[in-house]
Amino acid sequence: MAKEQLNPMILPDSDGNFGKHGGKIGHPELAKALEELNTAFHNIIGDEDFINEMKRLQAAYVGRPSPIYHAQSLSQRGAQIFLKREDLNHTGAHKINHCIGEALLAKKMGKTKVIAETGAGQHGVALATASALVGLECEIHMGVVDIAKEHPNVSRMKILGAKIVPVSAGAGTLKEAVDSAFESYLSQLGTAMFAIGSVVGPAPYPEMVAYFQSIVGHEAREQFAQQYGGLPDEVVACVGGGSNAIGLFNAFIDDESVNLVGVEPAGEGLDKPGRHAATMAKGTFGNIQGFNCYYLQEEDGTPAAVHSIASGLDYPGVGPQHCLLKDNGRGRYECATDQECLDAFLTLSREEGIIPALESSHAIAYALRRAAELDSSKRLLVNLSGRGDKDIDYVLSKIKV
Repeated sequence: MAKEQLNPMILPDSDGNFGKHGGKIGHPELAKALEELNTAFHNIIGDEDFINEMKRLQAAYVGRPSPIYHAQSLSQRGAQIFLKREDLNHTGAHKINHCIGEALLAKKMGKTKVIAETGAGQHGVALATASALVGLECEIHMGVVDIAKEHPNVSRMKILGAKIVPVSAGAGTLKEAVDSAFESYLSQLGTAMFAIGSVVGPAPYPEMVAYFQSIVGHEAREQFAQQYGGLPDEVVACVGGGSNAIGLFNAFIDDESVNLVGVEPAGEGLDKPGRHAATMAKGTFGNIQGFNCYYLQEEDGTPAAVHSIASGLDYPGVGPQHCLLKDNGRGRYECATDQECLDAFLTLSREEGIIPALESSHAIAYALRRAAELDSSKRLLVNLSGRGDKDIDYVLSKIKV
């Protein structure tokens, strides 16, 4: 996948901005390191040897292309529901797409270590996997709340050789893990690369992660046209930071007939501050962790407490590309509650035999709701961004079976 395949509508300007969102970090030491990363990134995506190696690993190691599946039982509700099966990738989620790219990039830059945050643990597992593959040390920062919820992924990271750094500050979730990882990175700038897990953070991370994830949308667009004719009426994905959604949306930006729908966590209700993570619905503009975006904040600008049943979505901000899509009206952002998410998790498991990640279940919840509003001629393509192995014990603690 060459750089020119990226749609110019979601590329940043020279200062790393997507409209008024995004931007470069002001911290002098970090700014220098991230400029080095930016230069290296733009060099390697024009390097034929790098692209060929990435394509080889995407096919032979990750297992791409991931298929599109027509969920016929779910589709009995009205509109036809199709799933882009990123859950079938090696490591079980879309995260491996950018982690392969990040690990190869770190190796090309002469780094010996990658440092990252993780929420649900899928980014951590994928990065630990890619690091083992190319021979890098891997340090993963994870909130103590998420460590308890996502124990299977913690075990996988340890088996893969990653060092896990528990983060107990604040709420002990994803935002605090990002803070901790950046602090560690500052002390290791010469030997380490920070490998962020979503389209958030200062430049070049939103562009870089979107580039590596855009294979999802380009595959899906071609597959859907070949297998089912034409294009879907809506493409749907869950949104926390927003990497899997931008990965899908990217290829459909210019297709005005295709609605782009991101689904955020409404948690226990939008009327309960601190008990949801619906950034687009309730957030306001500001700067968080070195970049501008809409985020959930207190009156003094500090990030507000957030909650989601899905650890990978409990972040108070969102990627700048999504903020731009909201501003220009090209993207629509809906919500699903914790209960809707659990219901969708069980519905997909029991009607199609597919156990989804709790993050992805938010997108499924919207699709089930939306399908009932439309007739059977309409087609919804949902990015099933991850599988639910990591969530099984937690879900069983919440439901009666």
